[in-house]
Amino acid sequence: MRHPPRSVLLAVTGAVALVGAALVPVVSASGATPACTVQYTVTSQWDTGFQGSVTITNNMAAVSSWSLGFDFGGGQKVTQGWSAKWSQSGTTVTATNESWNGSLATGASVSAGFLASWSGSNAVPTAFRLNGTTCNVDSEPTPTPTPTPTEPPTGGSAPALHVSGTKLVDAGGTAHRLLGVNRSGGEFMCVQGYGIWDGPVDDAAIKAIADWKADAIRIPLNEECWLGLSNVKPEYAGANYINAVKDLVARVESYGLTPILELHWSYGQYTGNSSGCSDVHATCQKPMPDAQYAPSFWSSVAGTFKDDQAAVFDLFNEPYPDRATSTATQAWQCWRDGGTCPGIGYEVAGMQDLVDSIRGAGARNVIMIGGLAYSNDLSQWLTYKPTDPAGNLVAAYHGYNFNTCASESCWNSTLAPVAAQVPLVAGEIGENTCSHAFVDQVMKWFDDRGLSYLGWTWNTWDCSSGPSLISDYSGTPTAYGVGLRDHLRAINP
Repeated sequence: MRHPPRSVLLAVTGAVALVGAALVPVVSASGATPACTVQYTVTSQWDTGFQGSVTITNNMAAVSSWSLGFDFGGGQKVTQGWSAKWSQSGTTVTATNESWNGSLATGASVSAGFLASWSGSNAVPTAFRLNGTTCNVDSEPTPTPTPTPTEPPTGGSAPALHVSGTKLVDAGGTAHRLLGVNRSGGEFMCVQGYGIWDGPVDDAAIKAIADWKADAIRIPLNEECWLGLSNVKPEYAGANYINAVKDLVARVESYGLTPILELHWSYGQYTGNSSGCSDVHATCQKPMPDAQYAPSFWSSVAGTFKDDQAAVFDLFNEPYPDRATSTATQAWQCWRDGGTCPGIGYEVAGMQDLVDSIRGAGARNVIMIGGLAYSNDLSQWLTYKPTDPAGNLVAAYHGYNFNTCASESCWNSTLAPVAAQVPLVAGEIGENTCSHAFVDQVMKWFDDRGLSYLGWTWNTWDCSSGPSLISDYSGTPTAYGVGLRDHLRAINP
């Protein structure tokens, strides 16, 4: 939904060159395993800056926190980073773990990325230190790690989910429908500088949703806030934002509800047909996710929640490359494959790229993928369905009374064939009438086929501009929201 409230690729068009071969080799004079190894990679470089990553492998005793140090020799300067707390003093760079990736068992690895400036030369660092021990060379595992508190296990009482045929099922094989609400705020508050959530997300607020007999909450997110990019206030970005999301997910699951984490607003400048804003930053809905940050976002989210099979991932809110391209074939190819898409000025990450990022991080979680026309068009979803080695893909549809595909005849012709082959979830349903006649029709059609749906949105906005399900966060429904509440209570007494 386009609700109230970047590609100048780091300001150098066409200057980025992939240089992923710039790796630091592991050196061991005697052939023994080093105490730790670090692989340093320059993933892209342009005339004033570059993007890099480090992959750390701990071969010592297990640690519950880590700090990596290395020195730049060419005047480079780290400007921002993700999956670690990055700092630099003179030439010395330090990356320390986030709260969610501090534990490193013997043989375990962790990755983090950064952006940096450079001039003159971009020499690769030659020495790395993990908790004071020199890596990539023979070394005794002598340092004593500083312990950190153990985080509570994730999962709560929410069911672990996977795809079985055309159904979502729990660990015991019982079919499970996602019936609930969207909880907007995490996509816009942080980038607008007001906070992280729009309204309360405490126990009382989640209990109010559960009291509607909902079993799922879709949580829109912002990639710049998650990655802690410099245009977002630090108090609402990076570790602070990630921890807030983790806390909310844990709270949602403790009430037995499924959290659906969704990339809503993203980087990339688009000023073409149906543009929501001219800003390069993640301040509105873009036609497609960007190749610059979206894969890193999903790799990080997946790494954070890969041990929590109750969490579901929704790749991208409402793709609309069809508004930018001249043919449906171009639009669907852009949707799946990304790259240089007609009508879109930034490099696009296709849905296959994002699936690969999630699976590459080791996560097997269920993945929802919306179609074209703001996720309203699934007509060629099966033809262009990405490949998933985990077999856990779900089609996502958004339906509002003002959309093109908003009738039973359209649902029969375009949604039913999809639902006959993969699970189908209506990630957003709603109407701008301040009533519920349309969502009643949607719910009946989806109920008759055992499918899932979530109402937009659990926020106290005006129902015609939101549309909003509630008038207060104790769960008092609007004239629109009462339809969903009463229906959920009727089918889940």
